[in-house]
Order: sequence, then structure tokens, then C-alpha cells
Amino acid sequence: MKNRIKLDATDRKILEILQRDSNITNAQLAKEIGLSPAPTLERVNKLEAAGVIKSYHAVIDPASVNLGVSTFVMVNLKGHNKENIEKFVSAINEIDEVIECHHITGAGDFILKLVSTDIAAYQQLMLEKVSNIDVVDSLQTMVILSTFKDSKSLPIPN
Repeated sequence: MKNRIKLDATDRKILEILQRDSNITNAQLAKEIGLSPAPTLERVNKLEAAGVIKSYHAVIDPASVNLGVSTFVMVNLKGHNKENIEKFVSAINEIDEVIECHHITGAGDFILKLVSTDIAAYQQLMLEKVSNIDVVDSLQTMVILSTFKDSKSLPIPN
């Protein structure tokens, strides 16, 4: 586990603001947190260097780029050993339509989130890529009908 850095109230405020709007200027961020620009930039750089801030992203509406089908796929491997896990993760990292991959406990070994243009494209993705990973034993798909919350912002604890 990574070493956790001690976050003060100003660091938490910076993180909350950057999660809401990562495109904010340093001057605007400084104004919102009540510091001058130089120490604000220093704090942001410290959070980046410590790995607290991992990257900055544009959030894209899937439908606007013709990604009309989203699914969760529960994956069971043929054997739950280190070699199979590494083979699976390596193969999944090569499939762009897999936008999330989580190693889980419970009924499955992994849960994936996939996006595709339509059901036919999803079927092709499953038949030609995901189910062809040699360590995959079984798959169970759940099509996402509606999404009511899709937050990328983390609640920053005190």
C-alpha cells in the first residue's frame, strides 16, 4: 500500500475543486482556496508528486461519441492462481472497450465495464475478444439500462 500523505483542509479543498473542474486556472484555484498563486501551485505539485492526483481527464458523454451500449461483465477464471490472473489482466488491458476491470470477491473473479456502439458490436467484442481469453471459464453480462449516478469524484475524508 502506498504511503498516505497528511492532507490538511486546504489540500482537501484543492482536491474537491479539481475533481469538480480540473480545467480551472491556478489563479482561479488560488482565489477559491484563499491563497496566492505560488503556494497554490506548490500544493498542487505536491499532491501530484505524491500520487494523490493521478491525472486530469475530460469526461465524455458516451452517447455523443456513438457508444450506446454499456455493460458489466462478471468473469470467472478457470483457476484463481497468479498466472491466470496475470494472463487475464494482460489480455484485458489490450481491449479498449473494457473501460474498467476490478478484481473482486464473491460470485465472480473479476467485473468489467465495457462500452460498445450497439448490441451487435458488443456481441462481436465478446465472441472475438473477451471469451477467447484462454483462462476465462465463464462470463455473465448485465446490460446497463439507465445510469442515475456516475460520479468520478471521491469524497475526501478528514
